[in-house]
Amino acid sequence: MATISIARKHVLSHRKAKSVAEKIAKDLNKRFALAYEWDGDHVDFERPGIAGRMLVGRDRIALDVSLGWLLTPLKPALEREITAQLDRLLGEA
Repeated sequence: MATISIARKHVLSHRKAKSVAEKIAKDLNKRFALAYEWDGDHVDFERPGIAGRMLVGRDRIALDVSLGWLLTPLKPALEREITAQLDRLLGEA
């Protein structure tokens, strides 16, 4: 099983950081049919073959994803796309 772990520091208010995380979760839902649910400052998401959690902290957003063996070959592309989106959204905010 492959894992993706990405963390980015931010200087946003907590509300704005959660808004960024919501945009990422909605995009993941739209593009990969990942169901997601908020639990406090965490967004948990899953679908067959993928499960993960995004934590919105005071000064950073951290994302941990586990990929099933069928999706392991997509790890580099997924990691690249998530990193680019985080950088773009945190830069815009």
